[in-house]
Amino acid sequence: MRVEWPTLGLIACGYLAWGLALFWLPDVWLPLAIAGAVLAITLHSSLQHEVLHGHPFPGRRALGEALVYPSLNLVIPYARFRDTHLAHHFDSNLTDPYDDPESNYQDPRVWRRLPRVVQAVLRINNTLLGRIVIGPALGQITFMAGDLRAILRGDRLVLRAWLGQGVVTGAILGLVAVSPMPIWAYLLAAYLGLGVLKIRTFLEHQAHELVRGRTVVVEDRGPLAFLFLNNNFHIVHHMHPKMPWYRLPGLYFANREKYLTRNGGYRYASYAEIFRRHLIRAKDTVPHPLRPQD
Repeated sequence: MRVEWPTLGLIACGYLAWGLALFWLPDVWLPLAIAGAVLAITLHSSLQHEVLHGHPFPGRRALGEALVYPSLNLVIPYARFRDTHLAHHFDSNLTDPYDDPESNYQDPRVWRRLPRVVQAVLRINNTLLGRIVIGPALGQITFMAGDLRAILRGDRLVLRAWLGQGVVTGAILGLVAVSPMPIWAYLLAAYLGLGVLKIRTFLEHQAHELVRGRTVVVEDRGPLAFLFLNNNFHIVHHMHPKMPWYRLPGLYFANREKYLTRNGGYRYASYAEIFRRHLIRAKDTVPHPLRPQD
């Protein structure tokens, strides 16, 4: 399709839901408004992911970017998300603590030098509950510290991205200020939205000697899969990054054995299984198990 209408329609619906959460639901019940904002913010982040891969206007990414540029989560500039995520798609670097911008692994030699309290925090962050609760703050601190270093080195693209997000954040908070939703409630919703997104990214990739064995598939078709725009079929997405979200499940289930052979069976049946297995139990170690240990 020259225009992927399901994605374009979902962008419109997402902004509508966000507007309802700000201007209508607070008068009904504030906790419901916060929940609605969490869902809208989470969905918008997933739509940003779609757009950076060229949807909903194949070959004309700038058109899609104009629609989702304002990051409703307030703290992750779209341009930085786009650039770091596209760098993440160099599959040969997946999980590398230096070359994969989305890796949560540590270099074992760096890990041993960290203070014990920092190690304890990172171990907590390596459980699903920890990733949801403290993961957004921990990830944001790391992300912003890296970008600050880049700005101090003179990287104007990074600086421009943050200046743009500063304008966006000010505009969003100004809109919230004239809505019935308290600013503190929106800030809470933004944090919770980032926490929900951590469920998706928690075990998308594992350390594995073979590149093809590093990417998961979660065979879930429920509400979380929708919020994540089927990115739980992650091996399919990495093999076909230009494939729109609404075609990923069909492509996977039509070729299920091929994909499970491809990723060595790195599979979960559902997000419920992930919660059962990893809510308070780490999925693996924080130090990267395949990097030199001394």
